[in-house]
Amino acid sequence: MNAADTAFILVCAALVMFMTPGLALFYAGMARAKNVLGTAMHSIVMLGVATVVWVVVGYTLAFGTDAGGLIGGLDYLFLSGVGMEPGGPTANLPHLLFMIFQCMFAVITPALITGAFAERIRFGPFVVFSVLWLVFVYSPMCHWVWGGGWMGAMGALDFAGGAVVHMSSGAAALAAALVLGRRRGFGTEPIVPHNLPMTLTGAAILWFGWFGFNAGSALAANGAAANAFVTTHVAAAAALIGWLVVEKLHHGRATTLGAASGAVAGLVAITPAAGFVTPMAALAIGLVGGAVCYGGVLLKNRFGYDDSLDVVGIHGVGGTWGALATGVFAVESVGGASGLLAGNPGQLWIQFLSVVATWAYCFTVSYVLFKVVDAVMGLRVSPEDELNGLDVSQHSEAGYQL
Repeated sequence: MNAADTAFILVCAALVMFMTPGLALFYAGMARAKNVLGTAMHSIVMLGVATVVWVVVGYTLAFGTDAGGLIGGLDYLFLSGVGMEPGGPTANLPHLLFMIFQCMFAVITPALITGAFAERIRFGPFVVFSVLWLVFVYSPMCHWVWGGGWMGAMGALDFAGGAVVHMSSGAAALAAALVLGRRRGFGTEPIVPHNLPMTLTGAAILWFGWFGFNAGSALAANGAAANAFVTTHVAAAAALIGWLVVEKLHHGRATTLGAASGAVAGLVAITPAAGFVTPMAALAIGLVGGAVCYGGVLLKNRFGYDDSLDVVGIHGVGGTWGALATGVFAVESVGGASGLLAGNPGQLWIQFLSVVATWAYCFTVSYVLFKVVDAVMGLRVSPEDELNGLDVSQHSEAGYQL
């Protein structure tokens, strides 16, 4: 074991954990005041639910002995054999540390989905869906890419979760929007954020935590971690600018919500590429990512689905762009793999196949899970409860006492 690596990943795991409360603030500020607690609760509860699922069964399904390239075995069920000694995919870290670092990814990913169905889902069925989704979608995707499964064996590059985290949550978000339908008043009355300073605070926490997300995925305190740290920051900065420029041209104003959304779009886009590209490539990925994700958010108006807090447009579209951009900009001197611009067009083709497979699997299974939970329990709140707000109807609380 390496003491420096261990200390570094301990800190990175804590940073990734902090992202989920940051996401709670980011989403809650964009909701209406009557739904601020309900929206925040969707993220906060995952700190409990997803952690328990992960340590009981999720980790072993993701990182247990490979079974046909599709799923991990039950070697680590209930964390059996996961201790303080080096183990799992790493030889330099305690096995428990690798497990808990990956746990924080499993916590935030289903929390990302919740932005799509904010303000209209019942709490109990949401929790049940999240448990099922972690078992049947997240854990297999994690195994395919990082646990010895077929996608990683094919050569798909995903440094920190473009497919595992962002495309999977974006595909599930689209399924959620289609199954639950639109909010009352969507497209006919103003539905505006109630507290943008809260959203900006959440975005700042996400940006901060993302350094643990991406740099920590090097799994060592080394040059690869430093490169991932720099590319992460550069891409976020460039995407913030890219979003605001397009927003100004299209909307006539550069907004604070646009700045927050643009930064997150850049963080999403660079996630699969962070350990494979140079800082200048990250600049291009972020700049294009900000513009592309702005367009992705507009898709819901064009096609009429209600993705409440723009999960599809930012995480789905941004993750897709990032995965493809990895196949374009990857250079061997950074991460040991070359992309299109370095003379290896085959990598872009592999990235494309991984994108198609991720969207197809995650959307299909998520759609089925939503349908099953809806049939058994009923996903959507009543019209009266939706009108009164989820804070009162689902939690018997109010975010503000005015």
